[in-house]
This record gives sequence, C-alpha cells and structure tokens, in this order.
Amino acid sequence: MRIAMVSEHASPLATIGGADGGGQNVHVAALAEALVRRDHEVTVYTRRDDADLPAQVVTASGYVVEHVPAGPPKEVPKDTLLPYMPQFGAYLAARLRVNPVDVLHSHFWMSGLASVPVAREVAVPLIHTFHALGAVKRRHQGSRDTSPPNRLQLERRLCREVGHVIATCTDEVRELTRMRLPRDRVSVVPCGVDVSAFRPDGPVAVRRGPRLLIVGRLVERKGVDDAIRALALVPDAELVVAGGPLAEDLDVDPEVARLRRVAAVWGVTERVLFLGRVSRAAMPALLRSADVVLAVPWYEPFGIVPLEAMACGRPVVACAVGGLSDTVVDGRTGMLVPPRNPARLADSLNRLLADPDLRRTYGNAGLVRARARYSWDRVATNSEAVYERAVAAAGSSVRADAYSVAEASS
Repeated sequence: MRIAMVSEHASPLATIGGADGGGQNVHVAALAEALVRRDHEVTVYTRRDDADLPAQVVTASGYVVEHVPAGPPKEVPKDTLLPYMPQFGAYLAARLRVNPVDVLHSHFWMSGLASVPVAREVAVPLIHTFHALGAVKRRHQGSRDTSPPNRLQLERRLCREVGHVIATCTDEVRELTRMRLPRDRVSVVPCGVDVSAFRPDGPVAVRRGPRLLIVGRLVERKGVDDAIRALALVPDAELVVAGGPLAEDLDVDPEVARLRRVAAVWGVTERVLFLGRVSRAAMPALLRSADVVLAVPWYEPFGIVPLEAMACGRPVVACAVGGLSDTVVDGRTGMLVPPRNPARLADSLNRLLADPDLRRTYGNAGLVRARARYSWDRVATNSEAVYERAVAAAGSSVRADAYSVAEASS
C-alpha cells in the first residue's frame, strides 16, 4: 500500500524536546517505520522550516520525508501556521497527482485542513488523527491558549469532512462524539513504544539516591511545578526533570527560571535537577535509573513517556487524564492521581518509595502490558486495518456510483 502522511509542524526528523517537538514527532516517525517493515511505501509530508533542508530525505528506516514549501523556511510556532495551509495543500495535491497513493493520513488539525481538499481532488481516502483537541486545550488553558480563535469550529468541520478518525485513547472518543462525530467513523489506535530500545536490561544512568523522574517539554500544563511541590512532602528523594532547552541554555529559559523559583519557595532547590534536553538514545538509560517515573500534566492527549517507562520495567505515577487513564492501570502498573494535587501525588510517591516489592510488581506488570498492547508493530497492524477498510469502502463507493450511472443510462 502507498501511504502519504501529513504532519505539517511535527517533522519525524526533528529534535525532540523543544517547544513544538514532542510526542507527535515520535508517533509519526515510529508509525512510518513500522509500516515500512510491513512492506508499505510511506512518504511523510512536513513543512520546510529551514532553507537548507533537502527537498526529500530517505531515512535509514526506509520511509521518505518530503519538505513542503509553505510559509517562510524557518521555525515558526505551530499556532501561527494556519495561514500557510492552503499553500501546503496545493503543493501536496500537485505531488499526489504525480505520485498517486492509496491512502492519506493527516496528523493534527491543521494537517487535516490542508488534506481535505487534496483528498477530494485526487480521490483518495483520508484518515485523520487529531493528537490533541482544541476544546480540551481551551478548557484547561483558557485565555492562555494560543491556538487560532476558530480552531474549535474548524475541528468540528473536520469531523464532518474526513473519512475516518483514529483516536489515540477512549477519552478522545468521548470528546469527538460531543463534537458530533458518529461513533462508527472513529477507531481507537493508541500511540506505541519501541520495545527493542526501551527495555529493562541495559545501561543505567548514574544516580545519587532515591530518584523520581519527569520527562517532557517544559510547558506549564505538564505539571512539573506540582511535582516540585509534592517533592517537599517526599523526604530524601531527588526529582530529575528531563526536557526543555539544551543544557547550556537552562539558565536563560523563562520556564526553568519559574520552576526554580517554585523549588526555592518549597525548600527543595538542592533536590531538583534540571537536565535539559536529553537525546532519544540516552532516554532508556535515564528511565532505568528512576525508582518512579512521573507523568502529571493537567491534561494529556496521550503521553508516550509512561509507555517508555513501563517498557523499561519502571512503575509510573500519572494523573488520571486523557490517554494516561488508558495506559496506566491504577494499582497494577502504577498509580493514578488527580491532576494538580501535590498532596495526593506525594502520598503515592511515599508509598512506592517505601515498598521496593510494590515497585517491582508494578514495573513487571507494566512491562508485560507495554509489550503486549503498545509495540509499534501492533500499532502499525491496527492502523493498517483502518486503512484497508477505508480503501475497501472507497472502492465500494466508486463501484456503486458506476453502477448507478450505468443503470441510469440503460
């Protein structure tokens, strides 16, 4: 099958950990790679954000990344990219007329907007993954939401216009049905984890005592400040924060400065360690060094880090929001706590740190769950099934239209 993926701001080649570099980049790259392993041809179309980038890159995994000229060839915050989507779509349509595909899979709402007219023009089934929903973001961020003001309206329109939606968790399905997406037009296919790279055995990063670890972009909604407040109620442990700017830029980063002020107020400055951006290659060793991995955002469309921690055999304490409620089984692979509740978070951390057997039990159960349910090969298989149904339905529609025309002319 020939598959075109559209990921307008999240290039699979990008460095993870920046303001707009995170789970979607990992998802698109890993899904493309796994689909190639299943003998599909995959091209990922992403916006050119550097004038020196080549037109195409053939990755070592076998999929192709094509850089689309849409807007200035430089880094642009994703929330300002909407005006460039018609240009993106026009380029994509021209390319697919020359290089036809069997299915088009758009990632994120702006990719969907660029892809809808293309899918109509070249008559190809369109599958869409939102990765995050504007309604959820606005609910939690309010006036601090920097999305375009018409994002919610445009996402509702996408629910009417795309052929099928792949949701990454059951909570997202509930949100989509509120947006009037029919239940038979959505399938749940979660994000995945590279179980060959993330595993319990292997190098372990150096540590100095009981370690709590939080990994992710340094944005307020990730709840790092809640973890710092909880640390004040967890004696002796250190909190390691991985993500954000490069290590050499930590001292000039405004979010790091804010979090350091929080640590100072709560008297835990000496027990909070900011690593800055950590490479994907170094991440498994860092995860293995933790006694407990935290994922405590206010909201989270899915969250790949808990899966990576589980695949490394580490217990997870996560907020019971979004996809985290699917991946972390409370009382079995870790603990779920309410968001923005440092006291409840501290209670769970103290219980786990005091009980090595419980940590081991949760870690082993998480490993089994990650390998059985969330390998990228399984995610690719399930995505492939959605694609095949969409292609079959499109073929049936074409045949039905042809039959109707023949019947009318007879």
